[in-house]
Amino acid sequence: MGDIMTFSQVNKRFSDVQALQDVSFTIPENTIFGLLGPNGAGKTTLIRIITKIFAADSGQIVFDGSDIQTQQYANIGYMPEEKGMYKKMKVGEHLVYLGRLKGLKKSEAQDRSKYWLEKLGAGDWWNKKLEDLSKGMQQKTQFIATVLHNPKLLILDEPFSGLDPVNAEMIKNEIYQLHQQGTTIIFSTHRMEQVEEICKTIALINKGKLILNGEVTAIKQQFKQHKFLISFETLPEIEDNDLFTVDQINGQSVTVQLKSKNDQNQVLQYFINRNVIINAYYEILPSLNDIFISIVNKANHE
Repeated sequence: MGDIMTFSQVNKRFSDVQALQDVSFTIPENTIFGLLGPNGAGKTTLIRIITKIFAADSGQIVFDGSDIQTQQYANIGYMPEEKGMYKKMKVGEHLVYLGRLKGLKKSEAQDRSKYWLEKLGAGDWWNKKLEDLSKGMQQKTQFIATVLHNPKLLILDEPFSGLDPVNAEMIKNEIYQLHQQGTTIIFSTHRMEQVEEICKTIALINKGKLILNGEVTAIKQQFKQHKFLISFETLPEIEDNDLFTVDQINGQSVTVQLKSKNDQNQVLQYFINRNVIINAYYEILPSLNDIFISIVNKANHE
């Protein structure tokens, strides 16, 4: 399986603001890809170039084997954070209208709209006006409009905004199903726990530059700090020594900072030799949120 999208030296400037600077990375085919960055980092600019709202000043984006500018927009589904809806329209006519804009016949758009509304527990929404829907209901309608034409690439910007936990889980399951069916998904959010749960690969953009890119598991390994948690049946007396320093004690568990990354077996043997009962022993990997904050703070002070 290759890459479905390649960014090569992409640049975009607005007046005196360099929104994107020499951004280069790839998105693997049929993956859920996290596009991350603080507000104003350049994420939305990049998405708008992908969706051909405007063009890059220089560089190239290749999607599915050809330049993004030559691609049919029907190959892409985009759900922006700020929802653009014709609120005086009824749900059914709104979805059919947007489906036809993406190249569907009227009958296709009607059938697919009804299918998705039923699937998301909204079969009775057809004649409801969009302005009468709650924010969560509007969000579900927008999601349907985004996937209606079966795009190869799905771009979701804060897709769970306004959804209660039950409906958020419903949309999450639909995202997984689309992924399993071969759709590539770009997932943009500020909520790192969602990225950690959903995304396999990520790119982090800050001040228009690519700061970090790769598989989530590899990135967490790259930024690990060699901290281990040991849980005991009965907590023994523990103090700093040649192998580790004590970072934190909590109940029957202790977190230690290894002095050498190669000492993890020796640390385990150290406690075995003390004849204590060990219930758990594992390395604590940093969360994406910790990595995100650390990298952005460092970049902002350079």
